[in-house]
Amino acid sequence: MLALGNNKLSPQQRLDKAVVAIMGNEKYRALAGILMIGGRSIKGDVPTACTNGRDEMYGHDFVDTLTDAELRFVVLHESFHKLYRHLTTWEWMWKEDADRANRACDYVINLQIRDENKDGFAVMPECGLIDDKYKGMNAAQVYKSLEGEPPGGGSGGGSGFDEHDWEGAKELTDAEQRDLERDIDEAIRQGALMAGKLGTGAERDLSDLLKPQVNWREVMREFVTSTCSGSDYSTYRRLNRRYVALDLPMPTGITETVEGIVVAGDTSGSIGQREMSVVTSEAKHCFDAVKPDWVRMLYWDTEIAADEKYANAELDNFVNTTKPRGGGGTDVSCVPPYMQEHGINPQAVIIITDGHLYRGWSQWSHPVLWVIIDNENAKPDCGKYIHVTSEELRR
Repeated sequence: MLALGNNKLSPQQRLDKAVVAIMGNEKYRALAGILMIGGRSIKGDVPTACTNGRDEMYGHDFVDTLTDAELRFVVLHESFHKLYRHLTTWEWMWKEDADRANRACDYVINLQIRDENKDGFAVMPECGLIDDKYKGMNAAQVYKSLEGEPPGGGSGGGSGFDEHDWEGAKELTDAEQRDLERDIDEAIRQGALMAGKLGTGAERDLSDLLKPQVNWREVMREFVTSTCSGSDYSTYRRLNRRYVALDLPMPTGITETVEGIVVAGDTSGSIGQREMSVVTSEAKHCFDAVKPDWVRMLYWDTEIAADEKYANAELDNFVNTTKPRGGGGTDVSCVPPYMQEHGINPQAVIIITDGHLYRGWSQWSHPVLWVIIDNENAKPDCGKYIHVTSEELRR
């Protein structure tokens, strides 16, 4: 019987074969849950490979250029982008310098896959980015090291073999993003359990991925600056990135005015004065960036204990003059009706809490960012959230 060569299989069949091979390899069985998240398809208009953090796309012609081992490497590479949540965790880097952010993420992944596959099961394509000097670093650390360096592949040459669909990641709805976050968390937990049973030693690495790897200050700034931007008028001086790839020079909407922001602080007694001061200080830096017309500082426990009003001209002294008040229970559901009753209609709401809430996360008609202190198990069912520890706030 004649053996069928790779040219007898379609790119989609080869892709499916690569996934099956990875799932059957003992060192990657713990990644089965990640490999099953999202869709995986062959596209004629994708130059190489690409992911939006959930779905994976592979170029028809690109797959044909790869050996089986190289294709397995590329599939692992895209899966690791999802595993590490690169397209959400490091979105701030992409907004600052997209090319450098892409390279930083790739260096981290390629080093790990290469070192795990000295047996040749997965082989990096020649165009991949690799440099041993980045061993042990996360993407943010590599990103900082790359500052001022021209694009290049370090000791391995190359310019990278995939694209990162940051725009596609942003286009996922809030519900889709929450579902994706939950699915990745569950896949990591199940993978850690399997790794423990198999004795591969990967359970600790997988469990570490359940811990936040983000800079909470960057998340807050990103939330405020992206939420408090409008389209009062458009400018062609800064082109809309979404249309640049299509060669359509569309303008970006910008605004000169931001109406108001609410900061709602949990003063039930479980959050210390030091922690509250650090978060409000960081909020002040955000205000400096977007220059809101007004800020309302609401302190709450089971009811609103204080409502402080600041006009734009008064924000310079915001951190020194604000006085947390309250104590007792923790019920954030008192905040939305208070805002409605008093005609408080902000462009964004930042809530500082420990997440131990009596009656859930309540209902909100404004964009919300939850800054959750010392409670990694808290997962709001609305808005965006960032976990931070008291230790981080003391740094």
